Amino acid sequence: MNESQSAAPPQATEQYVLTLSCPDKRGIVHAVSSYLFMTGCNIEDSHQFGDRDTGLFFMRVHFGAEAPVSLEKLRASFAAVGDSFGMDWQIHRAEERMRIILMVSKFGHCLNDLLFRSSIGALPVEIAAVVSNHTDFAELVASYDLPFHHIPVTKENKPEAEARLLELVRAEGVELVVLARYMQVLSDDLCKALSGRIINIHHSFLPSFKGAKPYHQAHARGVKLIGATAHYVTADLDEGPIIEQEVERVGHEVTPEQLVAIGRDVECQALARAVKWHSEHRVLLNGTRTVVFA
Repeated sequence: MNESQSAAPPQATEQYVLTLSCPDKRGIVHAVSSYLFMTGCNIEDSHQFGDRDTGLFFMRVHFGAEAPVSLEKLRASFAAVGDSFGMDWQIHRAEERMRIILMVSKFGHCLNDLLFRSSIGALPVEIAAVVSNHTDFAELVASYDLPFHHIPVTKENKPEAEARLLELVRAEGVELVVLARYMQVLSDDLCKALSGRIINIHHSFLPSFKGAKPYHQAHARGVKLIGATAHYVTADLDEGPIIEQEVERVGHEVTPEQLVAIGRDVECQALARAVKWHSEHRVLLNGTRTVVFA
C-alpha cells in the first residue's frame, strides 16, 4: 500500500451547524454542499424537508471545517448563498452550549428534571439563572450553585416584573427561556420580544379540561391516554407551534393521584426533549407548525 492510500482523511478542527429555510426551488442542496466543499468543510450529517403545503424548504447541516476558520468568516462568506435563495439562515458552533433561563412557580418536577439533566451533561445547555415568582425552590437551585431570582408578579407590577426578566435575558446573553411550569400568563409584548425563544410545557388535556385539577377532571371522564405538549409561546395562550408531545396509556384502576404522578413524568420527558432539540438547532419554525430534525 502506497503512502497516498494509507493516509488518513484530514480531521475537522471545528464543528458547526447550519440551519435554513427558504422558498423551495431547484439547486438549494447543490448550492449549500458546493459552498461547504469550496470552503474546505466536510458534511457530517444533513437533513432536509420540502413542505408542499407552504412551499418552503428546510435544511439542517452539521459540518466540520478541516482548516481553522472563524464563525464570523463562515457567516460572512455564506451570506451570498443565503441572499441568492432568499434564505432565513443561521450558523452556530455545534459544541457551544446554549445559555438558558428556567422559570418556575410552585410545581418543581420539570425544574428538578432539567437541573439534573443539565448537571450530568444530558442537555447541551448552560443554565444562566432560575427565575420564579415564589421562593419555594431557592434552596434546590442553590444546591446546583446557580443564581436564583425571585421576581414576584401581581396585576399591578406585571410590566415591571417582565421588564426585569428581559433585562436579565439581555445581561446574561440568554438565547432561550424555558417555562418549567411557570404559572403566569405572559403579556403580548413579552411574547413578541422573545418570539421563538420561549418554550412552555402543559398537559395535553387542554383545552378539554381547563381550570383547576385537570387530572382529576380527566379521571372523572375516564380518559385512557394522558399526555403533555411542549410548544413555543405566542400571544395566543397555549396555541404556539408544537415541538414535542408525549403520551402514556392509563387504565380504569388508576387514581387521580396516580394520574398526577404519571403526568409529571410525561411533562418532564416532553419538555426535556424540546429543550434538547431547540438547543441543538434541530427545530425550525414553519408558520404555526415546526420542522423538527430529531
